Amino acid sequence: MKCLLIPAFVIAASVPIYAQEGGDTEITHSALVAGYKASMTCSAVFTAALPLAVIAENELSSIYPDYRERFESLPDAVIDYDQKTVSVTYSRSVPPRIAVWRAGYGCSQLPTGADIAMMGWLPKFNGWPDVSGFDSSTALGSDVILTSNVSYFDRLEIPVSFAFDGNSYGKGTRTSALLIARNGQIVAERYDRGIDAETPQRTWSVGKSITATILGAADEKGFIDLDYPAVLERWAAGGDPRRQITLRNLLQMSSGLDSGHKGSRTDRIYFGGGRVIDQAAGKILEAVPGMRWKYANDDTLLAMRGLREAMKDDAAFHIFPYQDVLWKIGARRTTLEVDWNGDFISSSQVWSTARDLARIGQLYLQDGVWGGERILPEGWVEFVSTPAPAQPRGSDLAYGAQFWLLNNIEGVPEDTFAALGHRGQYLIIVPSRQVIIVRRGYDESGGTRFDIARLTRDVIAAMDAADRAAQAALLAAAAEEGNGE
Repeated sequence: MKCLLIPAFVIAASVPIYAQEGGDTEITHSALVAGYKASMTCSAVFTAALPLAVIAENELSSIYPDYRERFESLPDAVIDYDQKTVSVTYSRSVPPRIAVWRAGYGCSQLPTGADIAMMGWLPKFNGWPDVSGFDSSTALGSDVILTSNVSYFDRLEIPVSFAFDGNSYGKGTRTSALLIARNGQIVAERYDRGIDAETPQRTWSVGKSITATILGAADEKGFIDLDYPAVLERWAAGGDPRRQITLRNLLQMSSGLDSGHKGSRTDRIYFGGGRVIDQAAGKILEAVPGMRWKYANDDTLLAMRGLREAMKDDAAFHIFPYQDVLWKIGARRTTLEVDWNGDFISSSQVWSTARDLARIGQLYLQDGVWGGERILPEGWVEFVSTPAPAQPRGSDLAYGAQFWLLNNIEGVPEDTFAALGHRGQYLIIVPSRQVIIVRRGYDESGGTRFDIARLTRDVIAAMDAADRAAQAALLAAAAEEGNGE
């Protein structure tokens, strides 16, 4: 057995520790923080193949403010490269928190209190394809006609450079990747912080939009019905009012379920090793389904759980996102992680490259069709990018179905919609310009946000200027040719 210790890194911050869901006691809080370290380290080592120094600088720094004080005092994480596990001790009387990697499933956390013997119960594939080989093509869509884009390269140099300076689009922001595509072809691409085109990063909530894409494919296959009630079997009994919740409600963040004060913090699932079916599906209603918008990780998790129950075949369910969506569009470096019960935690725990995210965006620009095959049903793009009946209050952004809408921001085309994630993960889709923008980062949790609206505005302005210059050059050449006659 080969084991390696990761140094414990000191993060300069001291804040109250009981600010998140599940942090009722010191021992529970410690378990969650240890789970954070085990999970992040596991995925970064075994899914992203990152060096330990890069992991320390990116994944394990500037984390949740309410986790930092306890994180400082945790002992070193222990990596077992043979069993592909990471464990973090947090108590003398309880087993360490353990994350286990398996091909195709990424890293799953064992529940708090479990020892390593439980890893034998985790789901696993019998075989997994080799995805080695450099992702080198600049064509990210299907049937792309490659053209010269020198004018775009020149015009985009300024916003691209500014995105990495840690100041222009937000003081202290930390960009690791930026990719811009036009008509399915990369026109600008840059990486930093130990990341390259081959490196998956955690998507955080961009995973919600990936989930919507998978459910769209399931709808096309006839596995689900957006408006059929009783999404989960446990809600179907007797007079349970949750039986009225539909997949449409879940995708539009209007389930009406209780998700605490902040639905974006589902720590007991993300970092506590809790099961989706226990932690998310057991919540009570606090509003009529469809009548109130509230951002909630649980809604996304339950939508994917609904697909699992509808398919009634775990083997088919677990391979479906890959065989029927991701691999078909060339996104072969994306991994959806599962809880120890086999439910996808695809509201956040998805690891993907900038290029793979761009391919997902390109699928939407191509109206859900790839290589002549319809992957998403007709009308799905409109569904996810149309304001839902219930909307967030006091926000400049509207909400569709697991996608945000940048339809009211000056200088940004009104049809722009986006996948947005914690710590600066962005996938911007601009149908009217056939433009995709992907920005990845490790911005400080709770710190300054990267100004993605401004970057989008600057990128569109630069590309429009390049188009005008190209058109003027064509007119000038035509005029010169005419004068020559």
